[in-house]
Amino acid sequence: MYPVIEPFDSGMLEVGDGHRVYWEVCGNPNGKPALVLHGGPGSGCTPGMRRFFDPSAYRIVLFDQRMSGRSTPHAAESGADLSANTTEHLIADVERLREHLGVDRWLVEGGSWGCVLALAYAQRHPDRVSAMVLCGLATGRRAETDLLTRGLGAIFPQAWERFRDGVPEPDRDGDLADAYHRLLMDPDPAVHRAAARNWAAWEEALVPGSPPNSMFDDPDFALGFARVVTHFWRHGSWLDDEQLLSGTGALAGIPAKLLQGVLDLGNLLGTPWQLEAAWPGAELELVDAGHRAAGSLAEALVRATDHFRPQRGTPASSGDDL
Repeated sequence: MYPVIEPFDSGMLEVGDGHRVYWEVCGNPNGKPALVLHGGPGSGCTPGMRRFFDPSAYRIVLFDQRMSGRSTPHAAESGADLSANTTEHLIADVERLREHLGVDRWLVEGGSWGCVLALAYAQRHPDRVSAMVLCGLATGRRAETDLLTRGLGAIFPQAWERFRDGVPEPDRDGDLADAYHRLLMDPDPAVHRAAARNWAAWEEALVPGSPPNSMFDDPDFALGFARVVTHFWRHGSWLDDEQLLSGTGALAGIPAKLLQGVLDLGNLLGTPWQLEAAWPGAELELVDAGHRAAGSLAEALVRATDHFRPQRGTPASSGDDL
């Protein structure tokens, strides 16, 4: 990964419905534009995400999606209203940010939920995307979220039983994301904090062998994250079930690197291979890694962004794909 860098510009963008999203720009002000879409949904961007790009070649844009990170209001706030936080809202926010920064086209990078949002955005605005780098591959299908909330219980039975038993018994055979969301939105702190801890513990159980995610040590992060994730999952991310797989024809002509850890349990559904088969011009690389963008998967991300960077010494305007 490239060295630690700090933003040279940042701000809060009004996106409507009372929401303001935090954004930042790092690297070369005259470099090739690249947009980073964080996962979750609801996790927010981190300083480490800046390090996947050559800062001498790229103008690196990161932003915290609605109700996460430094964006306001935050999902952990009392009385949080998530109704104006949907996939459609996030696609519109990306476009509003692109226009605000004066970018014509940009490389779009995203992992996990960021992959879902990247695909949805690129299929809606293919003329605004110069290339794509995606990892932790997902398409927002119900089968994917069902695998994460129920299907993997056969692999982690003890952790899953604790997760399942965190909701009232009548809800344990239904949509667990929906059941958890009701608990997470309960006004009683004892109820919603316990639900957030249970959700975070299950998230950690799904990535065995990885260091604990220290962000979950912050109860406000855990609560906001779990509220947003369950909000999206209970609604199927507002996507038709096969929408992003069947819509890959819109991406023809957009070069893409698809990176997937061979130990990522999402592979049980075959999503990486289905996405590569459906997408003209996409190239899938399997990496000896799990779901998180660390270690060999982080190295693969750097190789992928290096592949698309302008040649050294070649200027890149905000609208050029060089």
